Amino acid sequence: MTNNTIVSAKDLSLTFQTNDGPVHALSDVNLDIEKGDFVSFIGPSGCGKTTFLRVMADLEQPTGGEITVNGVSPREARLARAYGYVFQAAGLYPWRTIGGNIRLPLEIMGYSKADQAERVSRVLELVDLAGFEKKYPWQLSGGMQQRASIARALAFDADILLMDEPFGALDEIVRDHLNEQLLKLWADTGKTIGFVTHSIPEAVYLSTKIVVMSPRPGRVTDVIESPLPKERPLDIRDTPEFLEIAHRVREGLRAGHSYD
Repeated sequence: MTNNTIVSAKDLSLTFQTNDGPVHALSDVNLDIEKGDFVSFIGPSGCGKTTFLRVMADLEQPTGGEITVNGVSPREARLARAYGYVFQAAGLYPWRTIGGNIRLPLEIMGYSKADQAERVSRVLELVDLAGFEKKYPWQLSGGMQQRASIARALAFDADILLMDEPFGALDEIVRDHLNEQLLKLWADTGKTIGFVTHSIPEAVYLSTKIVVMSPRPGRVTDVIESPLPKERPLDIRDTPEFLEIAHRVREGLRAGHSYD
């Protein structure tokens, strides 16, 4: 752990108690995320990727070990509005315009109308939706709705952006475009990003660090520091360096299954 460490998990475990007995979602997870990292979590369904993100966000409570966010507990970080959260579904209210959806957290937090207007305009520019403020969600494509969801998470300028498979339901062409836009947004804002995905190419393309997780109970089987440059055109996916990282991720996923 260094002065630039944003998230630090030590021997983190989480067990859910159910009618069918305990479910061990996370087991002895140790991980540090540094300021400005783009960290992808990849693994099979049920491996604890989303659970770890939710623990960071104070949406789930660990049953063992410890975790800090910005040097404090997840609850304190949440109350300090340290992060924005983007869910798998865009979750836009259909009766609110795109601008109205983005303004909602700002209204709840008590920002002035002038500040709200400035922030909405800025984040719409960031996600390439300038001019769509008065549109309703049903008037936008799925990819545009997800970009509006990202804008909402950025509106109050949190240092950390947590993203739970935001592009999983989109077709490959749209997904590629949004991956490019997300990298540009990351470069423009310097946010620390935690990103859950099932896609090996997506994880390798986006990340400075890839956390490979095993099936339940979720464990970290590998943490890969990416040697790829920050500037990443889509055709970098055809390079030997990219394919080598993808191979290591795939091997890590296979190794995780060997625990079964």
